[in-house]
Amino acid sequence: MSGLPGLKTVGLLGGGVIGGAWAARFALNGVDVKLYDIDPQATRKMGEIMGNARRAYRKLTLAPLPQEGTITFVSTPEEAVTDVDFVQESAPERLELKQELLARASKAASPTTVFGSSTSGLLPTKIQKDMVNPERFVVGHPFNPVYLMPLVEICGGDLTSQATKERAREVYTQIGMRPLMLSKEIDGFVADRLMEALWREALWMVNDGIATAEEIDDAMRFGPGLRWSFMGTFLVYRIAGGEAGMRHFMAQFGPSLKWPWTKLMDVPELDDVLLEKIVSQSDDQAGTATIRELEALRDDCLVSVFQGLRNQNYGAGQVLADYEKMLFGRGPIPVLDPLAPSVSHEMFIPAEWTDYNGHTNDSRYSQLVSEASDTFFRAIGFTPEYLATGRTFYTVEGHSRFLDQTRAGDKIKVLTRVSSYDEKRIHLWSEVVREDGVVAFTAEHLFMHVDTSTEKTSPMGSEMFALLKPIADAHAKLPAPIGIGRHVGERPAK
Repeated sequence: MSGLPGLKTVGLLGGGVIGGAWAARFALNGVDVKLYDIDPQATRKMGEIMGNARRAYRKLTLAPLPQEGTITFVSTPEEAVTDVDFVQESAPERLELKQELLARASKAASPTTVFGSSTSGLLPTKIQKDMVNPERFVVGHPFNPVYLMPLVEICGGDLTSQATKERAREVYTQIGMRPLMLSKEIDGFVADRLMEALWREALWMVNDGIATAEEIDDAMRFGPGLRWSFMGTFLVYRIAGGEAGMRHFMAQFGPSLKWPWTKLMDVPELDDVLLEKIVSQSDDQAGTATIRELEALRDDCLVSVFQGLRNQNYGAGQVLADYEKMLFGRGPIPVLDPLAPSVSHEMFIPAEWTDYNGHTNDSRYSQLVSEASDTFFRAIGFTPEYLATGRTFYTVEGHSRFLDQTRAGDKIKVLTRVSSYDEKRIHLWSEVVREDGVVAFTAEHLFMHVDTSTEKTSPMGSEMFALLKPIADAHAKLPAPIGIGRHVGERPAK
C-alpha cells in the first residue's frame, strides 16, 4: 500500500516546472498524486521530469525508497482536490488566477484539507481571501528542483490557523524537506528577497560591462556559493571575525556598508539592449547542452553536495541524514529464509556504475554488499529505535573476491548468510549473483556489536539475539561457501 502516515494522496493544481517537480517528490516518497494542468504537453513533460527525478534519487540515498506512488492526470481542479489529504497549488504567478483557482477548488475539497501554495512572492493574505475555509491555506514556497531542494518557506496569511502551518510542516518534513517557519508575511518571503538583491547587483554589472554572466556565475560557484550552501550568511561572517566573533567583524567591516559599492536601491531598466545582452551571454554559457542535460547536471551536483555534507551531518546534509533515517524506519521488515541464503538485495546495474571498461566499478560491489547487510540487520531487529538506545554494529574486518564481471543493464541479486555468530559478533558471507547464475563477487565481513556510549563491544539485545539464532543455526547446516576464510592471494586447492 502506498502513502505515508496521514498522507496517502495529494492533489496538485498545476504541473509545470514547479508542480511537476512536486509530483515527482510526492510520488517518489510513495504518495499517490492527482494532477490538474491544462497544458496539452503536461503528460510528456511529467514523464521527463520523473525520469530525471528517479535518476537523481538513485544517486541521492542508499536508503530503501518506498513503492512509487501513482500520478493520475485529472480534467478539473475539483477532481484534483476530492478525497485527498493535502493540496499544493503551483499555478502561474498571477494573483487573480490563483485566487480564482483556489476559490473554486476549496469548494470541492474537504473543509479540513490543507492547501499549500508554491507562490514565490505573493502575499498569502491576498491569495486566500476568496477561499472557502481560508484558515486552511498556507504558502509552502519551494525551490527548484523541488524534488531535491530541501528548503520550503511556510508563511500564513491573516486568516491562516496555527494548525494549518503545523500540518504543512508535517507534510513537507515527511517527504524529506526542511521547513522554514516565517512569523510575518512579506513580499518575496526571505530567500527570494536575498536572491533578488544579488540578482539586481548582477544585472548592473552586466549592464555596465563590469563582468559577463559567466564571470558572475563563476564568482559565486567557486567562491561564496560553496560556503553559503552549508553556512548561510551570518555564520560565514561570524567566522570571518576570528576569535572575537561577529562584533569584531562588524567593527572592521560595518563602516563599509556606507561606501558607494552597490546600486541595490537603483535598478537598471530592463530594456531590449540589456535583455539581449543577458540572453546572449547566458546562451553562450549553456553551449549546446539541452535543458534536460543542464537539469541533470544541476541534479548531479546537488546530490554530490548533499552527500558530501551528509558525511559531516551538517546543513542540507543533516536534512538528508534525517530523511534517510525516516526511510529506513518505514521500510518493510524483511523475512529471512532459514533454509537458504537470503536474497537481501536485487537490482539492475545502472549505466553510471560502470567504468572505462564498461564493467561495474569495484566500489559498487562493496555498496551492494553494504545494502544487503543493512537488509539482513533490519530483519533481525536493527531498527532506528534499536539504534536510538545506543547500540549498533561496527564493521571490523572484511575480505572481497572479484570473480566475474557485471555490466550496465545486468540484473543481479545479493545472497547473504550467517557464517558464524555469538552474542557480540556476526560473520556474514555475501555473493553478488548475475541472472545467469554466475557469481561475480563474494565478500565476508565481521561485525561487532558496540555500545556507542563506551565505544566498546557489548552483547546484542536479547530480542535481536532471539531473531538471529534460529536463522544462523539453520545457515550453519548449509554447505560451506567456496572461498570462505581465504586470505588474499590464496589459490583454491586442486
